[in-house]
Amino acid sequence: MRQLLSTLSLLALLQSVSLMPQARALEPNNQIESTAIQQVITANLMTNSPDGNFYPERMINRAELAAIMVKAFNLDKRDAVKQGETRSVPDVPPSHWAFNDIQTVLKTDIMRGYRGNLFFPNQRVTRAEGLAIFAQAYGVFQFGDDTVSEILESHPDAASIPTWARRAIATVIAEGFINTDSQNNISPLRPMTRGDMAYVLSKYLERQQPLPPTPIVPGVPARVE
Repeated sequence: MRQLLSTLSLLALLQSVSLMPQARALEPNNQIESTAIQQVITANLMTNSPDGNFYPERMINRAELAAIMVKAFNLDKRDAVKQGETRSVPDVPPSHWAFNDIQTVLKTDIMRGYRGNLFFPNQRVTRAEGLAIFAQAYGVFQFGDDTVSEILESHPDAASIPTWARRAIATVIAEGFINTDSQNNISPLRPMTRGDMAYVLSKYLERQQPLPPTPIVPGVPARVE
C-alpha cells in the first residue's frame, strides 16, 4: 500500500511539473508590462493606489473606464459635453467620485447606460467591452465584414468575440494596440485588468509621439517645385 501511494504521489508531482511551462507561458511579459505602466502613470492617464502599488491584475469597472477614457481622449473638451444637458443616472448621484466623467462619456456616446438610465458604475468590464469602448473613443474604422474577418483570423479565439465588438476590436488590432497571450488569443470574454488597459494606452501614447525630423544631408540641394 505504501509503495502504491508513493508511486501515485510521484506521478502527481511529475504531472504538475509538466504543466508548469504552459502556465508560465500565459503570464504577461513583466518588462513590457512595467514599461507600459510607467508610461500611463507619467501621462497621468492612470494612477497608483494610495499605497503606491499599481495592481495590474485588478479588474476595471465601468466608472474607472469612463474616467480613463475622458483623460486619454480629452472627451470633456468635445462640443457634445459643453452643449449637452446633464443626464439623469439614478445609480450615479452628483456625489459619486466619477459623476462628471460618467456624464461626459454618456453625452459623447462613448459609453451607454442600461434600461432605466442606469450605468452600473461598479460593474466589471470584459476585454471585449473595454476594447470596444476604447475604439469608440479613438474612432472605429469602418472596415467591411470581409476585412474584419481577415484581421481577426490570426487569433484562434476570434469566434468568441461578440458580433457588436468585432469591428471595434479589428480597429484596435489594426492599430497595434492589443495585447494577447502566447497563443495569440484575444480572450474577449475575460475581465479586463488594469494591466490590459495600461498596455493599450501605452501603445496609443506611442502612436501620439511626433516623428523625428528628417535629417538634412550636407551638400544635397533643396528640391525646388
